[in-house]
Order: sequence, then C-alpha cells, then structure tokens
Amino acid sequence: MDALILEPSLYTVKAVLILDNDGERLFAKYYDDTYPTVKEQKAFEKNIFNKTHRTDSEIALLEGLTVVYKSNIDLYFYVIGSSHENELMLMAVLNCLFDSLSQMLRVILESDPQQVVHRVALRGDDVPLTEQTMSQVLQSAKEQIKWSLLR
Repeated sequence: MDALILEPSLYTVKAVLILDNDGERLFAKYYDDTYPTVKEQKAFEKNIFNKTHRTDSEIALLEGLTVVYKSNIDLYFYVIGSSHENELMLMAVLNCLFDSLSQMLRVILESDPQQVVHRVALRGDDVPLTEQTMSQVLQSAKEQIKWSLLR
C-alpha cells in the first residue's frame, strides 16, 4: 500500500463540485468510480454540504477523502482527492478553478455599464492576451505563423 501512495499520478483529483446555497448540484464531475451512481453522488454531495457550509475552514476529511472547499456568496466550490493526497495540490486546483471562473464571469457580473461597453467593444488587436477567447488566440497564432512563413 505504501508503494502505491508514493507513486506519482495524474489522478490527483477525484471530483470537482459546485453546489448552490441549498447544497444542490450545479456542476459535478467525478473522475473515478468512488461513487458510481447518481444517487450515491448526490448523497455524498449532501453530506459534504451539511458538514462544510457553516464552517470557516478550507479543508475537511470526510468518508476517507480529502475535501478542500471555498464559498463565495451563495456558491460552494469543492475539490476532492484521496486521503493521501497533498492538500496544497488540491487547494491549487481549487484556486485555479475559482479564479478562472471569476475572470470569465467578470464581464457578466460587472455592474458599471461603461465598463461592460468598454470590454465588449475592444477589437481583437487591442485585447490583452489574458482577456481573449480561445478562438481569438488561435486565430492570432495562425496569422503570426502565416506571416512568419511568408517572409
């Protein structure tokens, strides 16, 4: 068993969950068969929510799994790994998920109409790389490759 724990693996994350204020599933992706049926998954999600929604900590050990979580207003974000998993690695995944969603939804959640107009009205050449869509980035890369080959 110890050799299995020390083996490096790409299967660090067992599940990613986003639950609403009532503990209902908004998004759930399970990467193994720890909970093979939807009924078992929803029971597990309800158990996690009941144990974590009133606490201020960021980590829990539950049902033999390491759970890192973060809440924002009425959403709860969870990243689940095995009990032997590095909590810092799981927290890095959680922070990446949380920050990525925050960045992607920033235009939608912006309350200043001038800011929304400014962000939406930018041309592809004026938009910083971090705010471009994937298709804009790919199109820009294609154009740069095309021009470098034509030289």
